[in-house]
Amino acid sequence: AGHTTEARQTQTNNQNAHSKRETASLEEALAKLHELIGLDAVKLEVERIVKLIQFEKKRTELLGIPNDNNQSYHFMFLGNPGTGKTTVARLLGDIFYYLGILEKGHLVEVDRSSIVGQYIGQTAQLTKEAIDKAMGGVLFIDEAYALARGGTDSNDFGPEAIDTLIKAMEDQRGNFIVILAGYTDE
Repeated sequence: AGHTTEARQTQTNNQNAHSKRETASLEEALAKLHELIGLDAVKLEVERIVKLIQFEKKRTELLGIPNDNNQSYHFMFLGNPGTGKTTVARLLGDIFYYLGILEKGHLVEVDRSSIVGQYIGQTAQLTKEAIDKAMGGVLFIDEAYALARGGTDSNDFGPEAIDTLIKAMEDQRGNFIVILAGYTDE
C-alpha cells in the first residue's frame, strides 16, 4: 500500500508540474506555436534555436565535449496589440523548460507601473522583485519602451529599472529569459 501512495503522489506532482504549463511536451509546445496564424519569422527563429540547443546537447552526449557557452536567450517582440506576443512568450517558457534551459519555464508579466517606483531606490527594489519571481522562467516586460520615457528627467526612474535589468541579465545569465515587448512604432 505504501508504494501505491507514493506512486499516486508522484503522479500528482507530475500533473501539478504540467498544469502550470500551456503544454505537456516540447513537441506539443512547438505544434501550438506553429498553429498560430502568421508569425513565420518567429517560428523559423524558434525552430533554429531549438535545433541549435538540441545539436549542442547531442554533441556533448556523443563526443563528451562540454558546452561551456553560457548562452543567454533574451528577445524583443514587436507588434500591434493582439498579435500574440504574450502567447508566444508563454510557449517559449515551455519550450525552454523542455529543452532544459529553464528550471521552471513560468511567465512573469510586468509593465512600467510594476517595476518603476516613485522615489529613489524603490525602482531597483521593484525590478529585483520581478526578476526574482521570474528566476527559472521568463520575465515578460510589456510596453518596454515606456521604461525609456522621460530620458533626462531626473524624476523619471525608468532608466534605473533598465540598469537593474541589464545587470541581472548578465549576472544571472542562463537563469531566466527576458522578453521586451512593445508596439512596432514605439
